[in-house]
Amino acid sequence: MSSSDPCPVQKTAVLLSDTWTMLIIRDLLEGEQRFCDLERSLEGISTRTLTNKLKKLEEDKLIRKTESGCYEATDKGKGLRTVETAMRRYGEKYL
Repeated sequence: MSSSDPCPVQKTAVLLSDTWTMLIIRDLLEGEQRFCDLERSLEGISTRTLTNKLKKLEEDKLIRKTESGCYEATDKGKGLRTVETAMRRYGEKYL
């Protein structure tokens, strides 16, 4: 890695830097969800914000929309399970 390349921690931090990304991933790690299910689960998110976040997560190949119109985590998205688990444990212990 050259000094001009961001480190893997920095790249991951940028990917997960907004409030909603990990919360959407958290929900989709539990299984397929419809838009309305995600909207109900993510208290305080606007329809527009959720739409934009889902599009971005699809572009980043973390989630995909199924033929039935639900959203699900891709293998790349499921790779964040260890991050989600670590965040949950940290929050339970320290916050």
